[in-house]
Amino acid sequence: MTLERTVRLCFDHASHLAATHSNLSAVRTDGPVLWIAGDETATVERLVADDAEHPTEYSQQSTFRLADLVDLPGADPDAEADIEGLARNGPFLWAVGSHSLRRKQIKDRHSGAKALKRLARVEGQDNRQILVRIPIVDVDGLPTPTREVVVDGVPQRAAVLSGRDDLRVLLEDDPHLARFLDIPGKDNGLDIEGLAVHDDRVYLGLRGPVLRGWAFVLEIRPYADPQRPEQLRLLPFSDGLPYRKHVLDLDGLGVRDLCPAGDDLLVLAGPTMDLDGPVRIYRWHGACRAELSTIARDDELTRELELTYGEGDDHAEGLAVLGPLDEGRLMVVHDSPAVARLTTTNTVLADVVRLPGH
Repeated sequence: MTLERTVRLCFDHASHLAATHSNLSAVRTDGPVLWIAGDETATVERLVADDAEHPTEYSQQSTFRLADLVDLPGADPDAEADIEGLARNGPFLWAVGSHSLRRKQIKDRHSGAKALKRLARVEGQDNRQILVRIPIVDVDGLPTPTREVVVDGVPQRAAVLSGRDDLRVLLEDDPHLARFLDIPGKDNGLDIEGLAVHDDRVYLGLRGPVLRGWAFVLEIRPYADPQRPEQLRLLPFSDGLPYRKHVLDLDGLGVRDLCPAGDDLLVLAGPTMDLDGPVRIYRWHGACRAELSTIARDDELTRELELTYGEGDDHAEGLAVLGPLDEGRLMVVHDSPAVARLTTTNTVLADVVRLPGH
């Protein structure tokens, strides 16, 4: 790994109590700010750079509840949304939940029949099944979420993917993915962990399932319903389906994040099961120009970087371009950060790495 330096991410006390700072799952840079999400809340965090050109620290945290912007499907608006991907495109910030089921864990205090009972319990959470598009406006020089913005004279509202286009429902008849819907995400079941937006295309990277070593990326084209602008619908592709599938040869790994790089997509890849590594960054060349389902391999998909990982900790989960694209700098944030990253009570270190050839 070409580690150039680290950057301090400073959170407030509430985020420390909620363990947001130690469960980072998504990141995007946006001029002077950094958008961050953890996988155990229903919020998006904004941190401000000490230097927009060459940041060494992001602080001045602001927290934005998704429930203040859109109607979430869960009965409890603050139940975790398991946000696993963030994207910034045009006047919008996008966020996606994992859409996964989860299996209860056996903890140190559990044994015997109780431990086995927990391991047999599988549950879903409604707030995990979301794709959200949030308008962004400038407030005192900082990009800020709002419920509505006017774009080219047309009001655009904060919107969530309509239940009529619920991704889990749409995949029920899919020949590759349908049988994995009832399997928990960490057992190679359906688990969305990457999000990238390029023009009108939205790409969803799947940590699982991985089939015979092939990872999946779903491509969709959301639009605001003219009759109900607070809801997103999916525009069908030429074959009539509301999504397009791409499969990637990531050497048996699943997608942990996606990040646009011009017409390419950078792919953060890691194990789909409960393993520490390997963790790599790939470049999917010309991904955003593809007009058909893609089998990405060989020269279309190159391995760019090997990232370090710990034993039981330091799992790279989020990837973002830092600064001008031609400089090749990327920021990487981690779930379950190593103790060495937790420099103070509310501060965690993110890595800045540089792509080869830059």
